[in-house]
Amino acid sequence: MKKVIMIGTVTLLISTVISGCQIGNKAPEATPNETSNASSVAVPWIGTKNTTRINSSDPVQAAVLVSRTLWTAESNNNRPSSVVLTDVNNWQIAAVSTDLIHHPSNGPVLFFDKENVPSATMDELKRLNPKGAEGNDGIQIVIVGPVTASVEEKLKSLDLKVDKIEGDEPAAVAQAIDAYYAKAAGELPQAVVIGSMDSPEYTLPAVNWIAHMPEPLLYVKKDEIPASTVEALKERAGKATIYVLGPKSVISAKVEDELRSYGTVTRISGDNPYDNAIAFAQFKDNSNDFGWGITTPGHNLSFLTTDSTMLAIAAAPFSHLGKHAPLLFTEKGGMPDSVMEYTAILQPKFQKSPAEGPYNHAWVTGDNTSITTKAQSEIDDMLEISPASGGDPHSGH
Repeated sequence: MKKVIMIGTVTLLISTVISGCQIGNKAPEATPNETSNASSVAVPWIGTKNTTRINSSDPVQAAVLVSRTLWTAESNNNRPSSVVLTDVNNWQIAAVSTDLIHHPSNGPVLFFDKENVPSATMDELKRLNPKGAEGNDGIQIVIVGPVTASVEEKLKSLDLKVDKIEGDEPAAVAQAIDAYYAKAAGELPQAVVIGSMDSPEYTLPAVNWIAHMPEPLLYVKKDEIPASTVEALKERAGKATIYVLGPKSVISAKVEDELRSYGTVTRISGDNPYDNAIAFAQFKDNSNDFGWGITTPGHNLSFLTTDSTMLAIAAAPFSHLGKHAPLLFTEKGGMPDSVMEYTAILQPKFQKSPAEGPYNHAWVTGDNTSITTKAQSEIDDMLEISPASGGDPHSGH
């Protein structure tokens, strides 16, 4: 049920203070440090010619840096309409919340932590000064998932119009987000992504797509479809276009067969998380334009490691604005073979001059403890435009 809290008028405050918690994987191990500030991220961004690193492995800080990268907030044109706030400790709920990054919200996902809103998140909300979503009653913040009174009390100081999508069961929250988005956007998407609520390394490629397009992410277990997911699918009246993300070891053939009761079913999968993400980046359904369909040069990619679950959610807006990017997984020290082979397919080739383009780019999220400098350099090299005749792309032309 939708709840709207009217808290008045926003005053714009600009701040560069950043604080937050420790690196978040399937479950963050520490709570935000309220005294942390911008000095903890001495160099927030590290760029090479084909890559840009979000130089923090703290999910709270990374989410703020992603927000600062995409929403400069210097004018109404580059301010978000609303911001999604969710708990940094719950990846399942945070992942489905990325559907609200899309219009009419047009805003980032930022994190709170149980009883506290980190100063980094508070400062970023002040800097962004959300406009209020015209299609959603002027809402400026949407809180997704369980929220404590102390968090709500702290947000009151911002004088923002707040709405809540409550609940602590991931499949039920996913259903509620599906309904919420449909009401705000004025249309229920017929296509849905079905992901595992138990295996983030196979489900997370979906977050970049649902941040980019209106389709929701709904959850299943390996051998079971939760009642909330069934109810969401029934809203499509037997005409859902269902994309199951992940191999049968994660979402069984039994579940796939049961899903056919609600519409057409297509499985997109790879045998491991790296190949699974590549399969999703390559997939395109030409009947409805679902899927990235990235098989040629001239694209943007978002690289994270498979254990950086909350960082992947923080980086989801990289598929929404600017150089739209699907999620790919890499290893801390370099690319797995399949990822190397995929980027080789995407590597641009020039005939006479590299000025011909097109060019590739990648976002790399996490500091050197997550993805090493050497690995970033390898990604940079694999995206570099190269001579069609072969040879070293750095040797001149």
